[in-house]
Amino acid sequence: MTTKEVFKPSNTGWLIADVIKDNHAFVWSRTEVDEKLIALLNDPQWQPYLVFPGEYVAAERVTNTVTINPNKRPLFVLLDATWTEARKIFRKSAYFDSIPILSLIPEKLSRYKLRRSTRSEHLCTAEVAALCFDLAGDTEAASALSCYFDVFSQHYLGAKNQLPLDLLSDAHQELKGYLE
Repeated sequence: MTTKEVFKPSNTGWLIADVIKDNHAFVWSRTEVDEKLIALLNDPQWQPYLVFPGEYVAAERVTNTVTINPNKRPLFVLLDATWTEARKIFRKSAYFDSIPILSLIPEKLSRYKLRRSTRSEHLCTAEVAALCFDLAGDTEAASALSCYFDVFSQHYLGAKNQLPLDLLSDAHQELKGYLE
């Protein structure tokens, strides 16, 4: 993620860490590479996939599926940034050049209402992660993250508009099923 993204209250990338315990976050720098990230990408227990729109990548690097291999777990690399910043990270990070690109084609438009992309098919980081978990067969994590995202959005927009907190909302009730 970019340094700016870390401090944005509307950032949904942190929701992933609340749902998935086995996760990693790295702050991107154009001039310095985090060696822990490189070690993770090269760790033989993982099959990394860089999640990025296929339209910006050579077709031979793009896949729309996740290969389930008993010897390698999928490692989804999400660029947690605005789309302009994500394209910059992608272009300026040579260590991503050998990683397959997982290009997601969402069946629904984004539910993210906290910031807007100029392109309606772009999803926020938590929505992308939920799609990745679903592709990898972890529907429980995908559903839990989607519910948590809905509650986060409700709280954020409610606070922004000075509305009372509704703990009986459909979103809260659905999330409650994952917390018990």
